[in-house]
Amino acid sequence: MVKKILKSYDYSLILAIILLCAFGLVMVYSSSMITAVARWGYEPDHFFQRQKLALIAGGLVFLVMMIFPYRAFLNKTILKIIVFGSILLLGSLFFIGHAAGNAQSWIKLGGMNIQPGEFVKLSVIIYLAAVYDKKQSYLNEFSRGVLPPLIFTGIICTFVIIQPDFGTAFIISMIAVCMILCSGMGMKNILKLVSLVFIFGGMMVGFLLIRGVNLFSQEQLSRFSGVIDPFGDVQGDGYQLVNSFYAIGAGGLKGLGLGQSVQKYGYLPESHTDFIMAIIAEELGILGVIFVLVLLTFVILKGFQIARKCQDPFGTLLAVGISSMIAIQALINLGGLTGLIPITGVPLPFISYGGSSILLLLLSMGLLVNVSMFTNYRDTYQKPKVKEENKKPTIVEPIQHRHHRNHRRNSSFR
Repeated sequence: MVKKILKSYDYSLILAIILLCAFGLVMVYSSSMITAVARWGYEPDHFFQRQKLALIAGGLVFLVMMIFPYRAFLNKTILKIIVFGSILLLGSLFFIGHAAGNAQSWIKLGGMNIQPGEFVKLSVIIYLAAVYDKKQSYLNEFSRGVLPPLIFTGIICTFVIIQPDFGTAFIISMIAVCMILCSGMGMKNILKLVSLVFIFGGMMVGFLLIRGVNLFSQEQLSRFSGVIDPFGDVQGDGYQLVNSFYAIGAGGLKGLGLGQSVQKYGYLPESHTDFIMAIIAEELGILGVIFVLVLLTFVILKGFQIARKCQDPFGTLLAVGISSMIAIQALINLGGLTGLIPITGVPLPFISYGGSSILLLLLSMGLLVNVSMFTNYRDTYQKPKVKEENKKPTIVEPIQHRHHRNHRRNSSFR
């Protein structure tokens, strides 16, 4: 039994995750050693050591989730803990939250800063997967199958926006969109849902504007102007983006060499978090960037392949949600540092510094590997064996044709 389970794990996916985390740890040290000393007065390896501890903790969580049966999350008690725990955790930020970067998004526990918004992403994925798994028989009934998941997602996004953390709220909403599209819901109800969201969102924005509430702070507005014309205000709104361009352009094909970045000497803020890919481009060149992109693309595509192979709706939606989360975060991060979209402060998955981020990712990937293992185990060892001599050539009918034929046959006996 144990031998069969071990054979069912997808070791190519596990290897890709290990390579990303190891590479990220090296680049966190390289990109943060100057910042740690010059800006914060820490030891050069301060951020490296903290990231290493987060990776060790994340590795243990990853191993636990690899062997923990994913369908246990369908238990009502566990789901209630996830739902109410997420809301309480986000609500606690208004009382004990720690502000950094103009957002009250962290909780200080001893020497650690925990960002609840990161873990809530996985909570939303598990909740939506469980709800849509349960509602498959009446998924297209608007009041029963469509509205409840929307209400929970809306509450979570509202809490996150108030912090304010628009980047995380956008990621959660986009994850929900991807899962809804893959849930089996009819296009008619999807269009109703989209219309409802736009109407409600428009009403909220209109109400806030009438009350004279500024939807965006001056710093947030500067991110838009910085994208539109970064070289128009090099020392102001365009400072981060312009220095990101300098870092990317200086690297060329092979880069300046590991540890040889110039932009990390105080020119590029957040060089070890939001803009770590710019440092990779500067030090390791296009080849280093391609290495990261290939591994990230492999993990994302492997996740969607797992979703396609899994015949369990809950497992399928978990894989879709986790893969979508990584893809969306990567696109937003890369779009920000290349000037395609405004900078949002979203880290690059597995690479950027951040304890909460790496813990969430390894927890999520452990769950994805678990879904893959159970799917492979079922396909390999639990399929009914048919003797070769008893096999007969068959014509595979489309599902809808088989259903129509069986319906007519059953009707004849009424």
